[in-house]
Amino acid sequence: MNPTSYPTENVQMGRNPGQPRGVTSVQYTTVNVTSNPLRDHVVWSICSFIYLNPCCLGLVALIYSFKARDRKVAGDVEGARHYASTARCLNICAMVLVSSIVLILIITTTVLVKASAAHYSFKYNG
Repeated sequence: MNPTSYPTENVQMGRNPGQPRGVTSVQYTTVNVTSNPLRDHVVWSICSFIYLNPCCLGLVALIYSFKARDRKVAGDVEGARHYASTARCLNICAMVLVSSIVLILIITTTVLVKASAAHYSFKYNG
C-alpha cells in the first residue's frame, strides 16, 4: 500500500464528511399520539345485529358505527365521537332488552314446568 494515497491532513476525527462545520443544532421530531383512541364499536354492533336485534336496534347501531368509522377516517373527531356514543347507547339498549326478554322467558318456563309437574304428580298419586 502506498501511504500517500490516503489523505490524512484534511480528515477530522469524529466527524462525518457530510456534516457542516461550526455550531450544529439538534432537530427534534414530535409525534402527537392520542392516549385514548376513538372506538367505533363496529364488532359489538355486528354482534348486536346478528344476535340481539330487537326492534332493529342492532341495525341502527351498526349504521351509526359505520358512520363513526367514516368520520374517524375523514378526520372529524367530534362527529366520530358523537356517532360512536350513539352506537354504544343503542348496543347497550339492545343488550339490556334482549337480556330481560331471555330472563323473563327462563322464569316463565321454569314456573310453567314446575306447575305442570305439580299438577301431574297430584293427579297420578291420588
